[in-house]
Amino acid sequence: MKALQYVAQNEPTVSELAVPEIADDEVLVAARSVGVCHSDIDLLEGRYIIPFSYPIIPGHEWSGEVARVGSKVTQFAVGDRVVGECVIGDDHFGFSISGAAAEFFVAKPAWLHHLPDGITYTNGALVEPFSVAYAGLMRVGNVNASDVLVVLGAGPIGLAVTAAASALGALTIVVEPSPERQRAARALGAVAAVGPDEIEAELALRSGGRGADVVVEASGRPDVMARALELAAFRGRVAYIGIDVGREAPAKLGLIQSKELRITGSIGSPGVWPETLRFLAQTGIDLSPLVTQQFAVDEALDALDAAHHPATTIKAHIQFSGSLPE
Repeated sequence: MKALQYVAQNEPTVSELAVPEIADDEVLVAARSVGVCHSDIDLLEGRYIIPFSYPIIPGHEWSGEVARVGSKVTQFAVGDRVVGECVIGDDHFGFSISGAAAEFFVAKPAWLHHLPDGITYTNGALVEPFSVAYAGLMRVGNVNASDVLVVLGAGPIGLAVTAAASALGALTIVVEPSPERQRAARALGAVAAVGPDEIEAELALRSGGRGADVVVEASGRPDVMARALELAAFRGRVAYIGIDVGREAPAKLGLIQSKELRITGSIGSPGVWPETLRFLAQTGIDLSPLVTQQFAVDEALDALDAAHHPATTIKAHIQFSGSLPE
């Protein structure tokens, strides 16, 4: 089988490997669509947040089809369409243990979820980033059609927030300098997508001067994180989803008290995958505008290169179609 493999730091290759064997409590999955995340680039460059070693197969945003099941597996059958979580106890699938960027890979049933009918493999591979956005919005609480909601940053997570918030009925405004990402935000339900210098006027117009009932910070930039406090309305809710570690920026912290703000922070999506999948199935959200390029496994190095260029790539996907011999 073919797999994208990091054989050493900054040394990716498409390798020819044996199809892995499974234990009686494991599942062999045939990959169908696998997203390339910025965390995969960090892994390649040796910067991941928990210990790992090369060689390693990346891939934690994926969808696939069950190809074999162990004798003790009862929850899944050959042919089931599945997606899977990446944080699995002390391990991270696709990071500390090899992931899904291979024609076939091994998974435990506890990591897996059935992919609902009607959700394509492309959308299935976007469940992981969408679950992060969904978890952040659930912490905010009761986002609905009464809210003017501002999303700061239109990366994959910010765009997933846009889709979820719009589906919940919130009047959603996205702040993003890139015209391409602005277009994607509108395609996912934003009523407006504007540059950083335009947001105050747009927000005044849309909220009647009140400010944002909800601000979701998805850029991870400290200066933008500080600005979130300024855009929020009195008794607004501010959710921090974008990740930054160690950098600083001045912020008007007194606004937290004077506006009586409610602030939440979240990382990852622990425990919300079943709800996330039901939400996607019942709303019918199409997340495919996030996928700007698709590559075959033989072109996996091109997918990595595309992911290095956020100006032209929102999300690159590697497509697989392998099947086991009869």
